[in-house]
Amino acid sequence: MVLLCYTIIINTKKNEPIGIDELSDDTFVTIQLPLYNEVYVAERLINTVCEMEFPKDKMEIQVLDDSTDETVKVVAELVKEKKAEGFDIVHVRRESREGFKAGALKEGLKTAKGKYVAIFDADFVPKKDFLLKTLKHFSDDKVGMVQTRWEHLNEDYSILTKIQALALNGHFVIEQSVRNKAGFFINFNGTGGVWRKDCIEDAGNWHADTLTEDLDLSYRAQLKGWKFVFLRDFTTPAELPAEMNALKAQQFRWTKGAVETSKKILPLVWKSKIPLRIKLQSTFHLTNNIVFPFILVAGILNVPLIFIKNSGPYEIFFNFMSVFVLAFISSFLFYLYAQKDVHSDWRKRIALFPLFMAGSMGFSVNNSRAVIEGLLSRKSEFVRTPKYKVVNKDDSIAKNTYFKKTKVDKSAFIELMLGLYCLIGVAASIYFREISAIPFQFMFFLGYTSVAYFSLKPNFVKKKEA
Repeated sequence: MVLLCYTIIINTKKNEPIGIDELSDDTFVTIQLPLYNEVYVAERLINTVCEMEFPKDKMEIQVLDDSTDETVKVVAELVKEKKAEGFDIVHVRRESREGFKAGALKEGLKTAKGKYVAIFDADFVPKKDFLLKTLKHFSDDKVGMVQTRWEHLNEDYSILTKIQALALNGHFVIEQSVRNKAGFFINFNGTGGVWRKDCIEDAGNWHADTLTEDLDLSYRAQLKGWKFVFLRDFTTPAELPAEMNALKAQQFRWTKGAVETSKKILPLVWKSKIPLRIKLQSTFHLTNNIVFPFILVAGILNVPLIFIKNSGPYEIFFNFMSVFVLAFISSFLFYLYAQKDVHSDWRKRIALFPLFMAGSMGFSVNNSRAVIEGLLSRKSEFVRTPKYKVVNKDDSIAKNTYFKKTKVDKSAFIELMLGLYCLIGVAASIYFREISAIPFQFMFFLGYTSVAYFSLKPNFVKKKEA
């Protein structure tokens, strides 16, 4: 299956840009830049957007600024400069942060003049030909959204960013591409894409009742019959979270939001008249985060199972269960082909796969809590992912204002205890000579202790700086 998917992808034609002289008279783009306390990256984002190869008289820029810190002053001064340079740019401020990002986007849409709406989060650095490469795909009136593949500005910054890049490449290079080409529903990834304004409004506009407003709107739009296009061969660079607590906050929001969206959208999916195969795939897509509680349970039960296997006539049963190790092989091939398609040094990068698996196990506490809260409909605030503007290995986040305010989640202590608990499983596997169990027991141990260590690390760094 992975080989088939890869064959489909490598045969994709390169995306050619539309010429500026080919733009129709009614082509007008609104670029929305939702910000919340992004003092380190706001200037880079606005400057990059203004450097796009696109006529000034055919675009407007909305800086949707909900900030409560010095970001407001930085943005206000920069917007004033860009206006003097002839850009149609506006600094949009709201009285409250109601609805969070979804609320900001909806507020901006009220006055948006564009037929198309491009959206970029604060940590993104869109390429100069972004609009020319994406707008050509709206020649079909049924196309409602075009999503580009994320590229990673700071992939080589640390082990943490390298592992994130491996995971995201699997999603964008394989998942999004194959779903789109197979006619299944895909999702707007929240940024790095362009919407047809009519599509947003026809689907009911942005809703703030889930933490993943992008996934929610994506499904509502496609259920209305709109088509989405995913551009695998055109990328939009962005920063990856360079600190564990920022990554945990991001993963919590994505996981909980997906569960909230599945509860909201799945009834609509199954009541619709779309083909059964799309209903089934949509169900798998929207509920895949349910796996995290099972990973957590597996981590806890793995230790006593070693003792149970070696204390009774259960060996035949356990030998049969070993067939599930094949799932590890299919996952490895999935990420192998994703890395191979993106990097020439893919052999070096895929070597991080065991660490990625260990990290997925280590995140099971954080993400299981997100799943449970989502299932129980417990509402929580949209917690932003801090942006530190770290791209090169020499860049430091130690003196960053947002880093200094980092709060360590209490789950780090649970992860630390689980790491020590799983160490018992490693020792027991060695003692009973369960050679095949050692790698999995060790990955659980490594995953929990690593996530705990990097979560607690800011405390040590801040004390050292003090």
